[in-house]
Amino acid sequence: MDKSMLGDLDNLPEADKVRMSTMIDQLQIRDSLRMYNSLVERCFNDCVDSFKHKKLQKQEETCVQRCAEKFLKHSMRVGMRFAELNQGAATQD
Repeated sequence: MDKSMLGDLDNLPEADKVRMSTMIDQLQIRDSLRMYNSLVERCFNDCVDSFKHKKLQKQEETCVQRCAEKFLKHSMRVGMRFAELNQGAATQD
């Protein structure tokens, strides 16, 4: 967990800080798993056409790779934009 997230919690008792830190870690893990599940579901639905073969066909494999790259780039861009907006909002306060 990013310790800067706990910066505003300095006034809390140590037990509450630990509890908040644990909660934030759990939320980050949950969000990561949601993103991963969303990626898998989306790329599978978009790219896998049949179940005739044990392995992915070459075009399916290429599609999955492109889909995953596109999804991750998009997620990173959204995260960066969100951070920019948060930073701008913090300086306005």
